[in-house]
Amino acid sequence: MRLPEEDAHPGVLPELAVSVSSNPFSLIASFVRKTLAITELEARKLSHDFSELITRAIQPALWLLLFGTVLSRARVIPTGGLPYLDFLAPGILAQSVLFVSIFYGVAIIWERDLGITSKFLVSPVPRSALVLGKALSAGLRSIPQIVIIYGLSLLLGVDLKWSPVGLAGVLITTILGAAWFSTFSLIIASLVKTRERFMGIGQVLTMPLFFASNAIYPISMMPDWLRIASRINPLSYEVDALRTLMIENGSSGFGLTTDFAVLSISALVLVVVGARLYPRVVL
Repeated sequence: MRLPEEDAHPGVLPELAVSVSSNPFSLIASFVRKTLAITELEARKLSHDFSELITRAIQPALWLLLFGTVLSRARVIPTGGLPYLDFLAPGILAQSVLFVSIFYGVAIIWERDLGITSKFLVSPVPRSALVLGKALSAGLRSIPQIVIIYGLSLLLGVDLKWSPVGLAGVLITTILGAAWFSTFSLIIASLVKTRERFMGIGQVLTMPLFFASNAIYPISMMPDWLRIASRINPLSYEVDALRTLMIENGSSGFGLTTDFAVLSISALVLVVVGARLYPRVVL
């Protein structure tokens, strides 16, 4: 059985069919190799349409230039001593990752309609490697958002943190956030059967996830019921980590250990669930 795009991308997918022994280290190495092959296949799709990078820059630019500059003059939001634009920039980065990743399931439905999903499912690639590879590719596709937000923040005078540890932390946090939301999107795509229904669900979810987080205002401002929703919202933990790692004098409300634990564990759980549901895409 030949895998999709094998002829178009020689050397990428043929390795997925390599047999392995029962040695645990060989099995792990094979799983990692197959996951990375799926990641590379998915990520390179971005190279076919660079205009997508430009369109992705429009929404965060509007939020920072319009919403951010206006509210920074009003000074009505308690930000713990941070200028409002400094407070807002990590939230807009997390928002951009959310909006890019939450509609990732459209591609899953598109692959089903073209018959690509069926070919993946009969390949020797574990379902978990397929789902994890797609999740990691969403993280890689979100890296341009980091460059865009950092560039806009520099223009607006945001006091960014440039330490190697901070930059590495921002990268890891962005990838984890994108992996979480893209896998969540994949699960939704496995349960619905049309792109129209998926888009409707995606649009319903994005705004509550964004506004029920600490992206544009602190949790301390929220009513009690919204504070509860914010604390179970993974976007809040992504924003919290980004605010600590990205901004000078930025502080964490939950603690970086908690932020990374919540994002990592919840993403892992979703990958397991997604691996169980992914075959339902073709039903």
